[in-house]
Formats: sequence, C-alpha cells, structure tokens
Amino acid sequence: MREIAHLPSDMAIISSKQPAADAQQPPKEKKKRTPKQSAIPIQLASVDSEILQAEIATTEEKIQEESLRPSSIREYIGQKDLKGVLDIAIQAAKVRQESLDHLLLYGPPGLGKTTMALILASEMGVNCKITAAPALERTRDIYGILMRLEPGDILFIDEIHRLPRVTEEILYPAMEDFRLDITQGQNATAKIRSIALPRFTLVGATTKIGSLTAPLRDRFGLVQKLRFYEVDELTLIVQRTAEILKTAVTPEGAVEIARRSRGTPRIANRLLKRVRDYAQVKGYAHIDGSIASAAMEIYNVDPLGLDWVDRLLLTTMAEQFNGGPVGLDALAASTGEDRHTIEEVYEPYLLQIGYLQRTPRGRVVTAAARKHLGLKGGDDRTEQLSLLE
Repeated sequence: MREIAHLPSDMAIISSKQPAADAQQPPKEKKKRTPKQSAIPIQLASVDSEILQAEIATTEEKIQEESLRPSSIREYIGQKDLKGVLDIAIQAAKVRQESLDHLLLYGPPGLGKTTMALILASEMGVNCKITAAPALERTRDIYGILMRLEPGDILFIDEIHRLPRVTEEILYPAMEDFRLDITQGQNATAKIRSIALPRFTLVGATTKIGSLTAPLRDRFGLVQKLRFYEVDELTLIVQRTAEILKTAVTPEGAVEIARRSRGTPRIANRLLKRVRDYAQVKGYAHIDGSIASAAMEIYNVDPLGLDWVDRLLLTTMAEQFNGGPVGLDALAASTGEDRHTIEEVYEPYLLQIGYLQRTPRGRVVTAAARKHLGLKGGDDRTEQLSLLE
C-alpha cells in the first residue's frame, strides 16, 4: 500500500484518484504566507489582544477579598508611619497636579501592599493596573500594559524582585524618562523606535528587597517598609471585616482571633471566616472568646498563632537536635518540609516572637519556645554559643 501520510492532500488525491492527464497539469501554486517575525516589531497602531493577557485574572476569591479592602487612606488601619508619608506625597502631587513618584513597598506577605496601591489610585482619582512579575515573561507583555496606561495611572507589580532581566531593562527608561524603546528588525537591520508614555506611577511590592537590582531599586522615589500589626490594630480589622461579612463578634472574640493572627491582616480575615463557619455549624448566634478559642483548637492554631508545622519545627529541633544548632537542610529532611518554605514562611514569625534564633552554626530553639511547648530541659544555649564564637 502506498504511504501518503506525509504528502499534501492534493498530491495524495492526484496519485490515487486522478487520471494521468490531470496529473500532468502543473499544480496550482499556493500563496505563501510571510511568517511574522517572532522578535518585535510590534504594530503600534493597534495592540494585539494577546498582549493584554498579562494582567492577573480575577477569581471569585479575589472579588470577595476586594470587598474587604479599605477604599481610602483614612479607613486603612495600622501602618501609621507609612500612612503619614503617603498622605504628604498625595497632597503634594495634587497641589502640583502631577502623578505620584514611583513607590516601592516591601515586607512580609499579607500586610496590605496591594491594598495600599489601590488606595493610592482611589485617592488620586486614577486607574490601577495590577499584575505580577512572573506574568511578564515576554517583552510584549510589558509593552502592552505600558502602552495602555493613561496619564496619572498606577501600575502595581507584585513580587517585583522576580522580574525577568529583559523586562526590567524595559522599565528603566519607562520609569525615568517615561519613554518606551521598541526594537524593530533584527541584526544589522534592527532599529530602535521610541514612544512617549504618559506620566504614570509604578508601585512595586516585594518580600525580598535585597533581591532587587540596584538600578531598579534606585529608580523608586519612595521606599517604604510595612511592619507587622499589633493586636489592637488587628482587633479593629477583625471587627471591621465582621461587620462587612454581617457576622456578630464580641470584643473578646475579636481579640482572641487577633492574637492568633501572627501580626498579619490576611491571616486575621482568614481565621475570622473559619470561626464564622464553626459558629454557624454549631448554631451560635455570635462569636465570643470561648467560641473563637474552641474553633481555633479544631484548626490547630494555638494562642500565639502557631500551627502544627511551627510546633513540629520547634519540637524537632528541641528533641532530635537537643535544641540546636541545626542546619536548615537537616531540619528540612527531619520534618519533611521544603527548606525554602521553612526559611520564607515559618522562620520569620518564629524569629519575631523570639522562639527561634539564627547563629552562624545553625538554628537554635530558645528557652521561651521550650516553655511554650511544655518541653523540659535544654537551657537557652544561644548565649553559650555566642561565647564560643
């Protein structure tokens, strides 16, 4: 049997169905399509729809989260120093009728960096375009977003320390000179065409400010750190969220949730929703301190906000490694947790509350952690290790 699987369909028909006379006719020439250049040029008259897909898709969970966000800087609870600096910047920009200077926000996750960017847009009366650095893999992604900005708009880039190098270099002239440089053609025929951009404000958010390159970091006019929240601030946040969710919470119940929230509003809102589920299933009309405490016991969150992974890490170091010092790789292998997860998710809070200390020789459990976990023995070895080094 003659194999025709790799032949064009018209040739296959000629060889098997058509008479010889037809076969001698010259085949019709097909119009060849000129392939599009994979590298830029970009048609400047109309931006392709694929370019516009760089923004993060909105999910139902994010829609619900949006309803919990404050809409003005006066409604924003906590971060008093940050609000003072930004309030001055907003008023000065309004007086001069200019856009805000570029702003870099850094700090642990869940402290309100995205919320602050949305508040800035609301206060200035402009739009806020939200995206994330991992979504800007291709140059045309950032081109599409920049070319759609209007005067005064705010562009918020989350996890900005993960920007690809090429994308970062495109932002340099955009941030400094409000200019977009587009390369057209390749090799010897390459040309650079500059497009003027409207004055905009770039707000970058990162949990690792040390991972940003110096040229990018220095282009931000304002660099501000977000700190962990106090219990009284988190209590107000829990009460505000409960009012929005139409959930009755007593002051004692709000305090009980706030003190277990690890200083983070995002965790406070999440715990409130879980306690609300518990109260509704059990048939309670409101959430008080005892109900919140009972619900937290089910979810394995103790009065200091430690979950079972936190307690596993501390217990493993105290019992298997005699309190430390222990290396991160050894700790990860013993607990089955990823080393990066331990270092980036769990360690910061344990260090903040003084239950864990880092030494040149490894991690060490403190006496306060042993007391909290009810573990005997193992004096605080941190001071002894410092004398030996």
